[in-house]
Amino acid sequence: MRPAAHGLKPASKTAETRRSGLCLLLLTVFSVAGFVAMGYHPGLEDDAVYLAAIKHRLHPGLFPFDSSFFEMQMQATIFPDWMAGFVRLTGVGVAWASLVWQFASIFTVLWSCHRIARRLFHEAPAQWAAVAMVSAMFTLPVAGTALLVMDQHLHPRNLAAALIVTAVAELLSGRRWVAVVLLAAALPMHPIMGAFGISFAVILSLTPDKVGERRPPSSALAAAALVPLSWAFEPASPVWHSALDTKSYMSIDRWHWYEWLGAVAPLLLFWALGRWRRRQNDQPMARFAAAVFVYGVVQQAVALVMQTPPGWVRLTSLQPMRYLELVYLFMALAGGGLLGRYLLKRSWWRWAIFLAASYGGMMAVQCAEYAASPHIEWPGQRHTNPWLEAFDWVRENSPLDAYFALDPYYLEASGEDFHGFRALAERSQLADAVKDAAMVIEVPELGAAWDRDQSALAEWNRFGAEDFKRLRRDFGVTWVIVDLPQINGLECPWRNKALAVCEIP
Repeated sequence: MRPAAHGLKPASKTAETRRSGLCLLLLTVFSVAGFVAMGYHPGLEDDAVYLAAIKHRLHPGLFPFDSSFFEMQMQATIFPDWMAGFVRLTGVGVAWASLVWQFASIFTVLWSCHRIARRLFHEAPAQWAAVAMVSAMFTLPVAGTALLVMDQHLHPRNLAAALIVTAVAELLSGRRWVAVVLLAAALPMHPIMGAFGISFAVILSLTPDKVGERRPPSSALAAAALVPLSWAFEPASPVWHSALDTKSYMSIDRWHWYEWLGAVAPLLLFWALGRWRRRQNDQPMARFAAAVFVYGVVQQAVALVMQTPPGWVRLTSLQPMRYLELVYLFMALAGGGLLGRYLLKRSWWRWAIFLAASYGGMMAVQCAEYAASPHIEWPGQRHTNPWLEAFDWVRENSPLDAYFALDPYYLEASGEDFHGFRALAERSQLADAVKDAAMVIEVPELGAAWDRDQSALAEWNRFGAEDFKRLRRDFGVTWVIVDLPQINGLECPWRNKALAVCEIP
């Protein structure tokens, strides 16, 4: 009997190794599929701020005139210092380091979603359908928040989401102290996302497996009083209000009905899911759905309280409705798992239709959204987008202390695809009217400089030689990027089919 026993043990280990290897392979496949479907656009939207901050850490000589438009916001996050430290330690360039961590955050989210799905669904098709749905829905818009489930560039919110979802998996596995460490790491990475993660984790921990099993301790509520929010009662300046008016998604009283539907409907779905699964004696799913529902109701109430009193308008900068990002991620997980359990099962043709429709549909939307740019912008890739061509030339040929002016609405220009000048050209610029307005909302101290720059750039499309000379005389601007044929006596060493990079004489 002993030889037989010894013979069974290696077979068991081999089977487990094969299962682990297959799991790792499938997670890698879904990670690659999700990355391809969502696309990759460094320097896009918020990355205009974070990428510039990372580069400034590595090369302090950059941005001698305008670093305050990204550095002041960075006081709340360790992300740029952490990324700069990684680049110095490994010798990997910023572009490749960002790509590596973008993929790592995707893989970690899906790995943790699979762990959660194994707690909620006992069928393998349901578990993998949950992973596949999350992977395909990375670029699903989150109600009226101007967020996606995951960004198409490395954002500290992506890394924080990976830590939070992993913490949730640890909680469901009973390892609370590991979850505490992960949540503690998420908080300095992205404070707002980290706070939402902690909120959900606390609610999940306090959600009973059965009705009436336990209730929240009063100490958890008392801790909320320790948050210093005195700055919220300081009066907001007219310039701050002007910047806020450019961002309708930050004020819930300006949301459209369908945006409110996108906020309320997922909560109702989780409420219904929890009741249904409790009747089916499916306690793990019932508990999870109840936790998401309670989390959403609590955060929605907090958002209404924060944004309703006129005297608390400064709290708008905290964007409390962004709690929905976690709700949408968990909605994709739960919805995919249920789809796998009741429809896909082990039918290969149903799976084929599901994967083609979900990944193909989301990728088509992204390709249309950023039609003038490559769907995946690889490090070192030469661009054909006229704006990105111009940014490349500026980075490689203009002096480090060059000070640029652009159309204040250049981010919204046709074909620009919302790529930030500072992050990609690595040069200073007068504040723009789009992204830098969001910085003013976050950091009101920037308001005076932003207002000054907007006044200087007013009626940009009508600028002539004297207007450009005024920018040099009054602000020290030495270079401009202009639409052709708007040259007007400037010396322009480079141009393409749409733009010219010109030096102000």
